[in-house]
Amino acid sequence: MSVDRSTTWPYREGEPGDFYYQRYGHPTGAEAERRLGELDGGHALVFSSGAGATTALVLALLSPGDTIALAEGAYFGTAATFAELERWGLRTVEFDQTGAPPQGADLIWLEAPSNPFLTMPDLEAAASHEARVVVDATAATPVFLRPLERGADFVLHSATKYLAGHDDALLGVVVSKREQDAARLHELRTRLGIVAAPDPCFLLLRGLKTLELRVHRQTETATELARRLDGHAAVANVRYPGFGGLLSFDVAGPEEARRVETSLRLITNATSLGGVDSVLEARARWEGDRVPAGLLRLSVGLEPLEELWTDLERALDFPGFPGARE
Repeated sequence: MSVDRSTTWPYREGEPGDFYYQRYGHPTGAEAERRLGELDGGHALVFSSGAGATTALVLALLSPGDTIALAEGAYFGTAATFAELERWGLRTVEFDQTGAPPQGADLIWLEAPSNPFLTMPDLEAAASHEARVVVDATAATPVFLRPLERGADFVLHSATKYLAGHDDALLGVVVSKREQDAARLHELRTRLGIVAAPDPCFLLLRGLKTLELRVHRQTETATELARRLDGHAAVANVRYPGFGGLLSFDVAGPEEARRVETSLRLITNATSLGGVDSVLEARARWEGDRVPAGLLRLSVGLEPLEELWTDLERALDFPGFPGARE
């Protein structure tokens, strides 16, 4: 479809039609939401970023004094957003998402898989909790996981990542199981003005056309890279959930991590994930001692496997390790 960039549309016989002011919704966004709803099996709303979608969910569902049970080791930006909301009376407790959520929580926030530790939540245990359940499935995508079918109430995606897939669109998505929850989120989105603009929604629609092809190819490559990294003398630990294009691995420390970052030729040393180009970075620069000092996060793109491995192997060529070039 073409991009309709209108911010206002004429009334019809004196009454607003389906679209009348862009903050309430627009044709390109509506088509993206229709497609996303089909993929995740619910009622989708598109936001201006993943962080915007996160904030909207919390403000729509919770009140001062409520508690969020957040998956331990999940994306650090989620915890940072929740910390900002503490002065409005919200409380956050972290828990091991591979087990049952704590009692007394008003909202369960899972990540499947977590970023950058790549743990998977116990969805059955979370669904049996009395609180509503949010699953950030950014790294899984609807290709590998549809949380609403596993008892979740909401699915969240940073659509900037795999859904759009080309590192050129900033977007967030919430898919609700219940229509009334989607209506409440729509109302809040309108009031706060965090609706996504038409152009990134158009780019999202473009990305969805190749989503399944891309993530299956990325999975195939990432699976083999994880296997080879696990056998490399310079790598202490590899984390990979068995699907998707995201993995992480540890080298000895910060100096070695910086050496890898600055030795790459094909893989880009940059943040973010889920695009067609491979990117790698040391996460300690953002997350501090929350992660191991030598942890490197790799988002696998669509480059040929052997070219990616050659680049990684060269970057991991530390003096003193077996086979290293002196």
